[in-house]
Amino acid sequence: MPSPQPPSPSFPSLARRKGPLDALLGEADRALRVLAGASSAGRPYPAGPEAAETLTPDDRRHAAGLMRVNHVGEICAQALYRGQALACADESVRRMFQDAATEEVDHLAWCERRLGELRSRPSLLNPLWYAGSFGLGLLAGRAGVRRNLGFMAETERQVEAHLESHLKRLPAQDERSRQVVDQMKQDEINHRVSAERAGAAPLSWPVRGAMRALSRVMTSTAYWI
Repeated sequence: MPSPQPPSPSFPSLARRKGPLDALLGEADRALRVLAGASSAGRPYPAGPEAAETLTPDDRRHAAGLMRVNHVGEICAQALYRGQALACADESVRRMFQDAATEEVDHLAWCERRLGELRSRPSLLNPLWYAGSFGLGLLAGRAGVRRNLGFMAETERQVEAHLESHLKRLPAQDERSRQVVDQMKQDEINHRVSAERAGAAPLSWPVRGAMRALSRVMTSTAYWI
């Protein structure tokens, strides 16, 4: 009769739980891909296939400056929502921020494509804009769910106004940029409404004023640099 086999040795599982460092490394990887211009849109380009345009050199430079500002706004939105999601304790609200960030990737890719069509480039200060916005997102996420949502709603409200002003300031014959900006505006309205329905708390006027002041610094700088 064969002798009984000794029990197989048990080894501790090599799998480990993901911790905060893993999340930060994942966000760092995402930031590098965003800043490298590796974003691709999941939805069709609002302006359609590239077509011949009759923009004057001055109109082209002006349109490129405005689209560079819009591109910076999308860099900031991507970083802001990723930071807010990372610091948010509520799973359903965290998913809302992640979904908004994913939709903003479309905007980012569209703005990059339009800048290429205008023979221009993104802002040279994009790493600075991304880092600052990600830090703001982390702070907002630590302020509680309703204030976190309030920050999202107020951000989108100000972005709506900003995009509306660009629709008026773009050269009259630049219909392609206008189509991109108009679709972006509709998406930002949807983000604001979603945050408000989820229970966003109104922000105090000093916070709203500070956000507008920072936005003016960003837009006036990004138009040129």
